Amino acid sequence: MFQGMEYVYTVYKEQSFSRAADRLFVSQPSLSAAVKRVENKIGYPVFDRSTKPLRLTECGRRYIQAVEAILATESDFANFVNDWGELRTGRLVLGGSSLFSSWVLPPLMGEFVRRFPLVKLELVEESTGKLEQLLKSGTVDLVIDNCELDPEIFDRHRFRKEHLLLAVPAAFPVNEGLEGYRIPEPWIENGAFLGDQVAPVPLEAFREEPFLVLKPENDTCRRAMDLCRQKGFKPRVLFELDQQMTSYNITCSGMGISFISDTLASRVPSGSRVVYYKLGGEGSSRSIYFYWKRGRYFSKAMKEFLVTVQPAAEA
Repeated sequence: MFQGMEYVYTVYKEQSFSRAADRLFVSQPSLSAAVKRVENKIGYPVFDRSTKPLRLTECGRRYIQAVEAILATESDFANFVNDWGELRTGRLVLGGSSLFSSWVLPPLMGEFVRRFPLVKLELVEESTGKLEQLLKSGTVDLVIDNCELDPEIFDRHRFRKEHLLLAVPAAFPVNEGLEGYRIPEPWIENGAFLGDQVAPVPLEAFREEPFLVLKPENDTCRRAMDLCRQKGFKPRVLFELDQQMTSYNITCSGMGISFISDTLASRVPSGSRVVYYKLGGEGSSRSIYFYWKRGRYFSKAMKEFLVTVQPAAEA
């Protein structure tokens, strides 16, 4: 019954069929017929044609209220689409583990907010397994991680490469004689340690030392165990932990050796409590990706966020 409402509404605004016909560029008989069709669908007249100017019937007043509500909704949606197209509105939900949520995402989020201050940005900090579930359900739009998610379910955008390092308490006697393998801390931040001037440490030198590893389902744990296996030993595990940050902090306390990424090592405060070594062997490096669910609608906010992070990935 709202098909043809623009004819009824114009007659209401003009309070005259003839003036409304002129405004709509239709003949008066055609306009009268269009309005009559609407009234027939409603079952009651909209206009009291016995008065001049035209007046609305009681039913007509309710009909015009409904038309104005529809027009307001259409206008609001049109404004939303225009704003959304230029990211003057919208919502973006990011996900990351404690490491990425603490050290990697904040500056990227800050740059995005500076570019698009009216987009509502949210951050979900969870384990990789939980983030994978949230990404699959659509609760989270983009997740940053260094693991390999199922390519049948998720698409991805490569952010940057990272490298595993060995973090050893500086007080451990095993460091004596390995001074030539130590990485100067500024070289971790600027990437100079990747050059030939720093040789990979012989990992087997640490076979008798206590190690801190992450839980078996974590990619860092799998790589760490494989690197040790390549050198012919199984590490003596002191603790199995959930987060790299926890492992690093326990290493700082002097309790054991941990495998951490240069992503973390380049961001934590410098100090003399930990010695860093470069690792060689297959599996000592990996890529960090932004993931999203394959086949989902790829929003403008998601696209612009990945554009925002690209300069940081190339730095």
